[in-house]
Amino acid sequence: MSFLLKTRSESNQPRSPSSEELKEKIVEVRELLGSLTEEMPEFLSDATIRRFLRARNWSTEQATKSLQETVKWRRQYRPETICWEDIAEKEYEGRRAYITDYLDAKGRCVLVTKPTIKQAKVSGKEQIKYFVYLLESLAMNSEDEQEEHVTWLLDLRGWAISSTPLSTSRESMHIVQNYYPGMIAVAILSNTPRIFESFWKILKHFLEAKMNEKVKFVYTNNPESHKIVSEMFDMDKLETAFGGRNSLTTDMDSYAERMRRSDLARGALSKQPHINVVTGHN
Repeated sequence: MSFLLKTRSESNQPRSPSSEELKEKIVEVRELLGSLTEEMPEFLSDATIRRFLRARNWSTEQATKSLQETVKWRRQYRPETICWEDIAEKEYEGRRAYITDYLDAKGRCVLVTKPTIKQAKVSGKEQIKYFVYLLESLAMNSEDEQEEHVTWLLDLRGWAISSTPLSTSRESMHIVQNYYPGMIAVAILSNTPRIFESFWKILKHFLEAKMNEKVKFVYTNNPESHKIVSEMFDMDKLETAFGGRNSLTTDMDSYAERMRRSDLARGALSKQPHINVVTGHN
């Protein structure tokens, strides 16, 4: 697969609303949502509605429909209650996917996934749960963001079909696009092997056009790739897997503490079902 860096066609993008127009759109969405805003006031904040509007090309009808579907999912999945301590094999999973302690050159959060690290005995369901936990942390701790605020780095050197089963990849993309839209600014797939081409041809059919435009392929041995990556990141902080100079492995004690602070900041601990300390039951 040749090096690819696609640029977004500005002419095909709807004009962003002015500050006053955006306020009016948020009010309109709130009216369309009705009592749902009272059911989930923390989730249905102005920031969340703004994010969904941006992801749905500023259409109040489409944003409302998407939010309604997301509310139904959140009722069942309850992502706001997931905490670091709930993650199965968390010290292992934390090395396969994590939120970095550095930002990119535009001040965006960086999400790293390394699916080629040999999997432990963690089910696809548990892997999805951890992925949702990371997305929820990124979403709810970035309420003041005005633009898409996450750069997603995927290390695919040595990838095989067993690394990311299609069913898991499809579900992950469905969750990102439908329940956490308007977050991912760019997704960088690093060092994809030739075998990945066939998988990508299938997977990209499940991507929205807007998400597909955000996908970039880079290769650490490609000078053009290196130039672009070096413009996006502090190379002393960027991991060597993506062409940077940081060869240190994730300090899981520090990472765990950081995620616990994140849980506390977004109030996840207070939202968990009450457990009777004597019986162990709800």
